[in-house]
Amino acid sequence: MRLHSLTPRPGSRHRVKRLGCGESSGHGKTSGKGHKGQKARSGGSIRLGFEGGQMPLIRRLPKRGFNNAAFHKRYAVVNLNDLNAFKAGTAVNEELLRESKLVRGDFIGIKILGDGELNHGLKVEADKVSAAAREKIEKAGGTITLRERVRKPAAAAPEASPDEPTGKAASDGARKKKSKPSAKAKRKASPEC
Repeated sequence: MRLHSLTPRPGSRHRVKRLGCGESSGHGKTSGKGHKGQKARSGGSIRLGFEGGQMPLIRRLPKRGFNNAAFHKRYAVVNLNDLNAFKAGTAVNEELLRESKLVRGDFIGIKILGDGELNHGLKVEADKVSAAAREKIEKAGGTITLRERVRKPAAAAPEASPDEPTGKAASDGARKKKSKPSAKAKRKASPEC
């Protein structure tokens, strides 16, 4: 076998469909687009799931259950071989990674993974780190610092004074205070003429 005798598998490569090269080509005149209509026009395309204005299937089906996709937390992933671009002793944080275009977009934190080898020591600051990455960073003479997540303080409930009753007793007492006297009680209270 020689390089010049190598050929692709039969059927794996196809001739390019040449459009608009005369009617005898088989793809002339309308170039495989048929006659008129939206799909025959230049730039005319129909989005996925469009059913000609009819209520599409995805909207006809009932939606049930709960999906955690809306609460998914996305981390920007950085591997150790990406960190070799920085000089020894550099403090690698989110700002530096964004400047060097290693991370981009919206995410809630940075995760360091242990793919590759680190050639020199770095001061790495991240939100999460894999065990292999931590071991390799410390072996190369670097340090890893985990950032503390800023948590929103919970709304404090208003404190009740010691004089005021709490719980069910308080709600019962409020109901009793607000209740109006009945018509029977009014008749008893009024003097008979």
